[in-house]
Amino acid sequence: MNPAFLNKIKRNDRIARWVITIGGLAIIFSVIFILILIAKVSLPLFLSPDKDLYASFQLNADSAADKIVALGMDEYLETGYTIDQTGKFEFFSVVDGAVLDVEQIVSETGSSRLISAQSYGRLKHVLIWDDGSLTINQVSFFSSFDEKSNNHRTIRHRIEQLATFPAPAGDMPIQSLARVDEEGRRVRVDLFQDGTLQATVVEESESLFGDAELVETTQPLEVASTGHISAMSLSTAGDKLYAGTDQGEILRWDLSAGEKPVLEEVTQAFSDQREITALNMVFGDISLIVGDCQGGLTTWFPVRNTESGWKLTKIHTLRGHSQPIDYVSPTLHDKSVVSSAGDGMQLSHMTSERFLVGISPTEEKISRYALTTRGNGVITLSDNGRIVSWKLHIPHPEISLKTLFGKVWYEGYAEPTYSWQSSASTDDYEAKLSLTPLIFGTLKGTFYAMLFALPLAIFGAIYTSQFARPKFKGIIKPAVEVMAAVPTVIIGFLAALWLAPLIERSLGSMFLSLILIPAALMISIALWQAARKIETLKQIERGYEFLVIAPVLIMAVAIAIVLGSGLEHWLFDGDLKQWLFTETGTHYDPRNCIIIAFAMGFAVIPIIFTISEDALSNVPPSLKAASLALGASRWQTVWRVILPSASPGIFAGTMIGFGRAVGETMIVLMATGNTAIMDLSIFNGMRPLSANIAVEIPEAPVDGTLYRTLFLTAVILFVMTFIVNTVAEIVRQRLRAKYGRF
Repeated sequence: MNPAFLNKIKRNDRIARWVITIGGLAIIFSVIFILILIAKVSLPLFLSPDKDLYASFQLNADSAADKIVALGMDEYLETGYTIDQTGKFEFFSVVDGAVLDVEQIVSETGSSRLISAQSYGRLKHVLIWDDGSLTINQVSFFSSFDEKSNNHRTIRHRIEQLATFPAPAGDMPIQSLARVDEEGRRVRVDLFQDGTLQATVVEESESLFGDAELVETTQPLEVASTGHISAMSLSTAGDKLYAGTDQGEILRWDLSAGEKPVLEEVTQAFSDQREITALNMVFGDISLIVGDCQGGLTTWFPVRNTESGWKLTKIHTLRGHSQPIDYVSPTLHDKSVVSSAGDGMQLSHMTSERFLVGISPTEEKISRYALTTRGNGVITLSDNGRIVSWKLHIPHPEISLKTLFGKVWYEGYAEPTYSWQSSASTDDYEAKLSLTPLIFGTLKGTFYAMLFALPLAIFGAIYTSQFARPKFKGIIKPAVEVMAAVPTVIIGFLAALWLAPLIERSLGSMFLSLILIPAALMISIALWQAARKIETLKQIERGYEFLVIAPVLIMAVAIAIVLGSGLEHWLFDGDLKQWLFTETGTHYDPRNCIIIAFAMGFAVIPIIFTISEDALSNVPPSLKAASLALGASRWQTVWRVILPSASPGIFAGTMIGFGRAVGETMIVLMATGNTAIMDLSIFNGMRPLSANIAVEIPEAPVDGTLYRTLFLTAVILFVMTFIVNTVAEIVRQRLRAKYGRF
């Protein structure tokens, strides 16, 4: 051969080898780069929260720490304020403590001295004056930008009086709470020295002439406790009252509008009867924060009990303190809680039970603290009069391995559960971001799809490759391969709008066909074994058996359609779906796993069929010929020789089909109902990981918790596919080693 021609061939081989190598490495690099990209977005979910010291300064002598009853700070960490015993609001620069403004508040009764102040909500303060009267004042901050000075931001403030309460008749209360809701309903609760409680409600009421007038109602509250009340908390709307005692009891009253205050429950919170030292409501006014004398920190909320109705139940145990807890308070943007004791203050998240950040006193005990409304900063006042402010970096407090993959007891639920609910109609909802029902839904949909597709694809491949005539095979194989070109959105559309209603109307016929089709197939095979002895019928046996089987299957389906409705009326009173719900408690969802089995199975069949058929057809003809020469039948040859030899390829096709079903999006998005439930029932839908990404990502704020969680689901999908492919390759290599390379 011409040496120049040989050199050209070798050169081309080297070029092809390099091109193939570079192309393969580029694909591997691209896949790894995609994984790194999505993992990088989801990684901040698991980073530890942090705090940075922002500013620190010493109060002047006129503003001693023992004179200050409350403090606060705006969400930009620029302007802070203190409230002293004279009712003076002093606004200052958070950075250096320079005084910006001073406003004096006085009681309508003329009192000029405050006993204490309580903060709640968005910078609302309940001011308790020395004559027993109360006022509720709210501080509001407004930001403005000046275009003339390069959009410099200016923070303005305003103090608004929301409600006033006169002093109660009789003795001076030792502790008072007050709230005002958006409709102007005002509630005041007073605890007196003898342990009695009194509730005062002021609300508008329409007279007979249509005029609105204020109606004040003062009623004593029933106190059925063996101990003395040591802590109290009132909900933001003033409709729920909780009290803790020095014997470890929690009392709960209903102060709803138009009803007499009712003591709903007395619960022994701690078996050792430890004193409850602090109470407050978590954001949303459903859960209760409880701090005790041993430094324990727990959260509770009422759970419905079939025997005794609603019962207050301990749900979460958070990281506690080494000393008795003095104060507890909620954040105003999520379910985080703040606690303060002699060893400092700390921030924890209720749902995830994560300890977020802690601030330990360096010299003096922290006597007052306040969080910004966005939870991005905290300002503290120590006993020696030093004000310290901190920046908080807590981007995803609700995320932990438990909330992502474990059972969590959410507010309003009867028990711990796996749940996905990324949003709700209110801002105080408890985010439920469990990925377990999504992973379950992915595997459930894949299981039912493979249960339908795998037998049809493999048996179809066996018949086409081993029994069908070449001309017929030349028609069937391209036709099945064309199925793979059908857009999945079309399959999902037809499954949701045509197949689902059809099966719902013909549910009895469908189940009857599952019995009649296999029975008719077995009977026809038995009859064929006897009939094939006739010489005339032998002419159609070789490769045309489907001509006999097809009419039998069509007839079985027709009989199921005709008899299905009649049997449903006879056995299930005409409504199989209602019977399923009544007798078994199974709810029939029109978009369920039956629909997914047909729709996604239709999409998976071409992949498994094509790869399996190629593997079966590539088995050396010598093996088949040797088996037949030894007297084996065609089916024995297929079962004992062809299938084992082609098993690596069949298994590879099955795993590729499995991976195709795991990553399917459009079909499951349109045909499942997208209900994130964990139920193996074939009559219910599900929500797989891929469909969840498609549904949620348009509404997910960039870099928010939901956004990063969706990227985490993409990582999980990637890992699942990687594991499936890796296992498939290992098994395939072992099968090839066992049965040889063909």
